Amino acid sequence: MTSTSNPADILQSNATQSIQAKEALLNDARLIETFSKAASHVIACYKSGGRLYIAGNGGSAADSQHLAAEFVSKLARDRNPLPAESLTTDTSILTAIGNDYGYEHVFSRQLIAKLRPNDVFLGITTSGKSKNILSALQVCKQIGAKSIVFTGFGGGEAATLADYPLIVPGNRTSTIQELHILLAHSVCETVEMALFPIEEAAH
Repeated sequence: MTSTSNPADILQSNATQSIQAKEALLNDARLIETFSKAASHVIACYKSGGRLYIAGNGGSAADSQHLAAEFVSKLARDRNPLPAESLTTDTSILTAIGNDYGYEHVFSRQLIAKLRPNDVFLGITTSGKSKNILSALQVCKQIGAKSIVFTGFGGGEAATLADYPLIVPGNRTSTIQELHILLAHSVCETVEMALFPIEEAAH
């Protein structure tokens, strides 16, 4: 990490750390295998008529909305929309649950209302310790729905609760978040390719 305030030095340092983290990801066979299994399960979820629910806090909340938009609209090709919902967008629901039951339940209570066994929940937590994500993962187990988590810094408790823990490398939250976006785009593209082959997408 650079200690200078020079803009060029900061950019070069951040780019270097990003490249190093991506190279580490490419060399992590376990992570790549888990990603493949997670993406395959999302494909199976959609084939069975299921839905994808996504949640995170702060920057990860924005990432969850970003990914939901890619599924519902499109990522790289024209296709039918896929049902995906970020649990971070309804301020009335979030504030009601936070006020009545506590912030740690803002996602889990929504899942209790919406999640079905053939759905998938994707939690995003850079630390792996976000209480509301942990609570949501526990609800997935109770309902029997599969869960994916994008995390870092060793994965924390989230890695032990999720069916598909994707623990990315990186020593900074910002670097981890960059890799989470890479995972998000990659899983969406995988689903698009599987469900809407190029020949079909052209019609």
